[in-house]
Amino acid sequence: MNKHKIINDPVYGFITMPYEIIFDLIEHSFFQRLRRINQLGLAQLVYPGANHTRFNHALGALHLMIKAINVLEQKGTLISKDEKIASCIAILLHDIGHSPYSHVLEKTIIPGVHHEKVSLELMKLLNKQYNGQLSMAIEIFTNKYKKKFLHQLVSSQLDMDRLDYLTRDSFYTGVSEGIVGIDRIINMLAVCNNELVVEEKGIYSIEKFIVARRIMYWQVYLHKTTIAADQILLNILKRAKYLVANNKKIEISKDLEFFLLLNTKTKIDENILLRFVKTDDIDLMYNIKQWQNSDDSILSFLCMSLINRNLPKIIIQNEVFKKDIYTEKIKQIKLKFNIKNNNETDYFLTIGTLKNEAYKYKGTIKILSKNGEIKELTTASDNYNLTALSEKVTKYFLCYF
Repeated sequence: MNKHKIINDPVYGFITMPYEIIFDLIEHSFFQRLRRINQLGLAQLVYPGANHTRFNHALGALHLMIKAINVLEQKGTLISKDEKIASCIAILLHDIGHSPYSHVLEKTIIPGVHHEKVSLELMKLLNKQYNGQLSMAIEIFTNKYKKKFLHQLVSSQLDMDRLDYLTRDSFYTGVSEGIVGIDRIINMLAVCNNELVVEEKGIYSIEKFIVARRIMYWQVYLHKTTIAADQILLNILKRAKYLVANNKKIEISKDLEFFLLLNTKTKIDENILLRFVKTDDIDLMYNIKQWQNSDDSILSFLCMSLINRNLPKIIIQNEVFKKDIYTEKIKQIKLKFNIKNNNETDYFLTIGTLKNEAYKYKGTIKILSKNGEIKELTTASDNYNLTALSEKVTKYFLCYF
């Protein structure tokens, strides 16, 4: 069977599968599940075109990894065939552990567990199935492999993951501010002292990359309407979890019920992983559609609100909300929904924080000057805005019906 397939991607054109094991992993049910995980969660309620999936993103990141490795090799960096295959596997599977609706339900389906941890455990499980062929990929993914720059291509301030999702998310949302010079950036990559660096002549492309990332966060990932929709989804699961835990009868799929009964002390084992890969956006949305007819009025209201896009109002500001504003909203909600139990107001009003950090000093981007000197990006750049962009911006939101 010919496993060197070509996929037509709307962002990059033709993507090739250079190794047979890449084809096998893409065909695996764990990876095929990513077709049913929306890349941008509920952002489609704001940007109708944002219906692309984690499957699309993983293939795009793979494509960029292949290009980056080729560039580094052309510049004299020694990368063996096994290392190339392992790097491709690591980037291909980096998001395999995402929950339904991606980051919206981070640490929710499996309480307290980040998607990267789930990805790692699924990679270990696949490694058993493929008789150890993923061992080096796991080392690269966990930054335990001797060539640290390979891990940086997978996960760093300037990795193939970020380069793809900024470009892809910009393409599908129509937010042109997210477009970055991918080809220019990748062609400026080099390796020095076992670290991934960017040649000095590529510094302006990196500056634009940092700015694009900041804009995409406020305009897409942290868009106020998306945040409002996210809060409904989180409160739907919170209410369903409460009802299941208290033996209240609701129609629910067995796999989702299993996860709603988990607690933060649960250790991830093979049983949990095999149940996890059965959950996806379709499974969750099916349950939400059924719950519109639930006897529980709160669950029913929240589900109908999400399905029909009757979203709550949201206020975002730079300062913490004063207590009297919160108290007044609580009074209004109690009257509007005839709520007697104070604990139930939390389903109709949510406060929280939004954080945007376009660039971190930890795991910095290194610039290689013409004289061989390596400098951190903000030191090498004459753009003083980059220093400001490295500061974490925190905003506060109040979301209410």
